[in-house]
Order: sequence, then C-alpha cells, then structure tokens
Amino acid sequence: MTENRRVALATCSVLPELDKGDQPLVAALAERGVNAEPAVWDDADVDWSAYDLVVVRSTWDYSARRDEFVRWAKTVPKLLNCADVLEWNTDKRYLRTLEASGIPVIPTIWLDPEKHLSKRAVHTRMPAFGDFVVKPVVSIGAHDTGRYQPVSAESRALAIEHAKSLLDGGRWVMIQPYVTSVDTAGEACLVFLDGELTHSVRRNALLNGPVRPTQGLYAMEEMRPFSPSDEQIKVARRALDVAQAELGAREALLYARVDLVTGDDGTPMVMELELTEPSLWMQLAGDVDAFGLMADAIVGRI
Repeated sequence: MTENRRVALATCSVLPELDKGDQPLVAALAERGVNAEPAVWDDADVDWSAYDLVVVRSTWDYSARRDEFVRWAKTVPKLLNCADVLEWNTDKRYLRTLEASGIPVIPTIWLDPEKHLSKRAVHTRMPAFGDFVVKPVVSIGAHDTGRYQPVSAESRALAIEHAKSLLDGGRWVMIQPYVTSVDTAGEACLVFLDGELTHSVRRNALLNGPVRPTQGLYAMEEMRPFSPSDEQIKVARRALDVAQAELGAREALLYARVDLVTGDDGTPMVMELELTEPSLWMQLAGDVDAFGLMADAIVGRI
C-alpha cells in the first residue's frame, strides 16, 4: 500500500518547484498513491526523516559546496541515489576508475592543487596541438569550464590563468582534448531508469570559448531524441557495471545517465557518468512513459 506515503524530490533554492522537466513526476507519483513534493536540500527547516524516501533531482547549486552537499546526503535516512553514490560521483576522478577497468574515456591530464604548480609548470602540461578543455573535477553543466586553443598565445594564457585560479582555490583540475565530434554530432546521453535503458538524447555543444566568470548555475542545453548504436549501449552498460561494482551496489541505481562522445577513430568514449542529479529529459522519451517508469521504480523502493 502506498497511501499516505511521502516522497521528497530534492531540489535547490533556485528551482524550489523543481526543474520543469521533473515536475510531471509529482503527478505520476500521485496516480500511484504517493504524495511527492519538492524540498530544497539545504533548507534547515526540512525534516527529512518525515519522508519515506528522498529522491535527488535538481540540486544544481551543490558544486560550490560539494562537501556540504555530501554531508547533507549522509544525514538523510533513505536517499536515492544514496550518499555513497553521490560522494563518488560528484568528483570526476571516478573517471580514473572507469579507465582502469578498460572503459574508453577522454584522455585526461590531472593537476593536483597539493603540488603547488607554477604557471610555467601548468603551461608545460597543456597540449601543444588541438583545442583543449580546462575544468575542475567538481562542477556541473559546464560551470567553471573553458575551451582553449594552444596556437593562440592569448588563449593559452587564459587557459593557464583559469587552471591556476582553480588550483589556487584548492581544486583539482582536468585538462582534456576537445573532442571535435561534439561540434557536429553533439553528445549522446543514454538514460537508465531502474537499471534499464529507457531513452536517449543528443545534446548540443556547450563550450565555445574560455571560462566566463559570470556564467550561471548551469549552461542552457538543446536536446533531441535519437537511437544509440549497439556499441554506444555496450559502453554505457559497461560503465554502469563498473560503477556498481566499485560502489558495492546490490540493486540497480534508481536513475543514471551516461554521456558519450565519439573519438576520432569512431570509438564511443565516456565523457561523464551522471549518477547524482542529472537532467533525465523524460519528456523526450517518445512512446516510453518514462515518468511512469520512474514513479514505479520509486514506489518499488519505498
């Protein structure tokens, strides 16, 4: 019986009523006898123990306070995805685990703030050819992320300043080659609900230049449905299998999104494994009732 069951859909203060892409989930749960309501994750007045389940959704302001967010997650009695998943997934060094397990990922240079690298040392670690991306290991929606050109002295100088600013703030930095297929084909985003691939979308390129200090909470996106290839599906499933094994998960994750790009040789590569608060674009699932499937999965875990 689900009557009188309460579920909180965790969000942020910028979106107190949830992102509009998640709002139909409230009605889908109501149809199943569950009272679902948005709740801002850092609102001190919320009694999280009053809910039968808390589902993380649009908590998109956490990246500047990642440690606080993880501490909050560990205090919530019944949270999905759970706190261990959130702690592992909110630091992109998880990509090292995927790579070590044979999952194709974008080649990455990692800069440790504890090394106290000079500008010259940062400069020597940057690619000599091809556009590249500089970003912190904790970020969402292309925030604090910039694209640079090594052949331009001005662009390279901006890249060094960007990396040094992050490092001086105590943040690990990633330097990656810019995958040119993003400009033509975009990113392939495969959405899994309760362990099953339900739908996929293509996302436009988000980066067109250096980091902008005034950029907002997240970058605007343009998506369209698409059908992934067998190889893309295989890579995505393998990445999720590695994540679940690493985390010791005994059941499928409530939700997951695997973002892929295509390498120069045509190989699908994992760009990000989104297990924390991804947009799921359930409204773009076509004939699949993604909201219903998500609601059923939530009910099954109460």
